[in-house]
Amino acid sequence: MRFSKLVRIVCAVAIALLIAPRAPALAADAVSVGKPWVRATVAGQSVAGAYMDITAKDTAALVGVASPVAARAELHTMTMDGGVMRMRPLARLDLPAGKTVNLKPGGFHVMLIDIRRELKAGERVPLTLTVQDSHGASSTLKVDAEVRAAAGGGQMHMHMH
Repeated sequence: MRFSKLVRIVCAVAIALLIAPRAPALAADAVSVGKPWVRATVAGQSVAGAYMDITAKDTAALVGVASPVAARAELHTMTMDGGVMRMRPLARLDLPAGKTVNLKPGGFHVMLIDIRRELKAGERVPLTLTVQDSHGASSTLKVDAEVRAAAGGGQMHMHMH
């Protein structure tokens, strides 16, 4: 008698687990980041760009970035408008399911603003990405980005307007 009661309980639990709604995976669990890097700075420079490739397994959005090396970090896009380079902040960057979104110089990127110290080539910069899934749930993803010198050794000067 006790054995059959135990079997009924185990079966009931198994059925409940099978039919229970599954919680969506945290957005960050379904997002991968490749080749993260930050442009090196010189003493006195107050901004730096951060770049990476982001791929989401399911539709998501990058909605925030933070780093201890900067007072704040913003998502930006850079476009050419009549021969003039324009940089604009973004509230969010859509991450289409299964497609890699490239954050790179001259396009989408993270702007580290009011950086607290010079960022030297070879150092590592921690970034925390906030990702929102298609259901509105947010989660964070820690990224460790390498500081790299500007390509060709030149400095990139940015003017905010």
